Amino acid sequence: MKDLFDYHMHSAFSADCNIPMEEMIEAAIQKGLTEICFTDHIDYEYPDDTIVFDFDQKEYDAKIKNMQQQFADRIRIKKGVEIGVQPHLLDQYETLMEKGQFDFVICSIHTADRKEMHFGEFFKGRSIEEAYALYYEELFACVKKYKQYSVLGHIDLVKRYRKQDFEYLFHEELREIFKVIIADGKGIELNTSGVRYNMPSGMPSDDILKLYKECGGEILTLGSDAHKPQDIAFQFQESLELFQSIGFKYIATFDRMEPTFHAIDELL
Repeated sequence: MKDLFDYHMHSAFSADCNIPMEEMIEAAIQKGLTEICFTDHIDYEYPDDTIVFDFDQKEYDAKIKNMQQQFADRIRIKKGVEIGVQPHLLDQYETLMEKGQFDFVICSIHTADRKEMHFGEFFKGRSIEEAYALYYEELFACVKKYKQYSVLGHIDLVKRYRKQDFEYLFHEELREIFKVIIADGKGIELNTSGVRYNMPSGMPSDDILKLYKECGGEILTLGSDAHKPQDIAFQFQESLELFQSIGFKYIATFDRMEPTFHAIDELL
């Protein structure tokens, strides 16, 4: 059986998911996956009082270890986390990483200017160009200072919440971000959920993947961002073919924050 990895998955430890780990794991096995990484949400000061993106670290660690033992002969399970960074919160995430021991960390921005994007608060009073510019400005500020992560998550997430089509791609801003993260030995993910949210591609879009390759980027993970069993490994075959067409040779998995590279032509 060919290896297949999903490196962005959620469980009931995430405030926006109610599916037990066991159910997600069984679904991953049924889909033929050989390794998964749970990346449940920690998003300090998320600007919505109705939801708290945090969980008990000891309980999470114990559950992951239990699942690793229970499913040891069927699938490899890694302990990850998805953190929602903001420039003023980076010290808190440094403290989190000092306490927690993770195999893999996704660094995402779900909030900009301390405003949520999901319901559009961030976009109020701003042109689309101004909103995109501020989103990437805050991401750039974070990656210049914060280094305790593995990959950047859905790097163009702001597109998911845009209120109109916008053609300016912000490649120069992304190029500067890529210079920093590549020098730091960090990578990016392809998050296939974009298509599920009626976007024309995963996140990032193909042009950004090509730019990352052009800048010398090599660390690349593949994740479904599944919050439901049926979404695990969504569009992975097409994504591997896309990587290959762009010129990527490998995708990565992680163990104790160290990447292992897997040849794409052996996964197809």
